[in-house]
Amino acid sequence: MAWLNATPRPPAESPRAKNFNAATAPSRLDQLKKDRVPVQMPPVPLPHIIQWWIETGVTGSNGMSATVLPWAEIAAWQANTSIKLSSWEARLIRALSQAYVQQSRISEDEACPPPWRGAVTEAEKAAEIAVLNDVLG
Repeated sequence: MAWLNATPRPPAESPRAKNFNAATAPSRLDQLKKDRVPVQMPPVPLPHIIQWWIETGVTGSNGMSATVLPWAEIAAWQANTSIKLSSWEARLIRALSQAYVQQSRISEDEACPPPWRGAVTEAEKAAEIAVLNDVLG
């Protein structure tokens, strides 16, 4: 999810970096939707954990950037939903948040490969060929 939601940035020393505007640049997910490439996700053996993690807020914030979801947020979510997490579930939700924050930062590099890859689809091939044709002109 972090890789998909990241907005890839060109290298700072590249000519494209001068004209890059993060506010208007599409995220990878937005670009895939625009190119009509189906979004593939890895299998999820515990979907309820992912649902609970998303409900807790995925990440925290320090006012400047995303941070690991604080324990207090997890505890508040439990209190507000009357769902009592086991210790391993709470630790897993926090670990997912930590992994998300780390992957989001790494994923801002436009050359960052996806952390998980499904089978390459014909739509993906067509989108890549279109990009190459634009570049090679």
